[in-house]
Amino acid sequence: MDTYIRFMAPVVPQSSTALLKVIDHKIKEKKQNIHLMISSPGGSVFHGLSIYNFLCGAPINVTTYNFGSVDSIGVVIFCAGKKRISVPHARFLIHGVSMTLNAKQTLDEKDLEERIKGLKIDYQNISRVIADTTKRDVDSIVADMNNRTTLNPNEAKDYGLVHEIRSELFPVGADLITINEDVATQQAMPPGFPFQIQHFTTPNVQGFTTSSLQDHGTYF
Repeated sequence: MDTYIRFMAPVVPQSSTALLKVIDHKIKEKKQNIHLMISSPGGSVFHGLSIYNFLCGAPINVTTYNFGSVDSIGVVIFCAGKKRISVPHARFLIHGVSMTLNAKQTLDEKDLEERIKGLKIDYQNISRVIADTTKRDVDSIVADMNNRTTLNPNEAKDYGLVHEIRSELFPVGADLITINEDVATQQAMPPGFPFQIQHFTTPNVQGFTTSSLQDHGTYF
């Protein structure tokens, strides 16, 4: 049976860990087809690129879906699909990379050089992933990142990001796992973003909650 994962969360340490744990478990169960449905505002470059590389290198067939909004590093994760699908009413957002620093952090010249070098490498890696996926040249992808390019599904298909546009996401009785931001417990579990995972073959199956972490780095 195929596995369907609904990932509706920012790309942060705990949501990324939750996703990779689910995929690890499904690989151990000898599942061969993973359908990853994404609606995400983006987040950590480190975690997004790690998910992309893992999905591309794992012994599974990956299909990705945009079922709402796939922004920023979410686009990179979306690119991991050998087949890439979007619902008719969705969007994609491609933009540049930014860096988040602690409020009282002190950096000397070497620290700044290291951070800037890392920022440039992240920029290069992201542009190459999108370029390899869409069969476009890297320079044009960089220009689109700088211009904060937004695409509707038809534009994304012409761009090379999407293979197919359709409303249907998964069949009745599918093995469905959800990874969602748990808004209800955010105030009870600061700092960071708590996430809840639930497994559905039928509704209302008990799930579990991952631990709360905090991350500082480059964001896309």
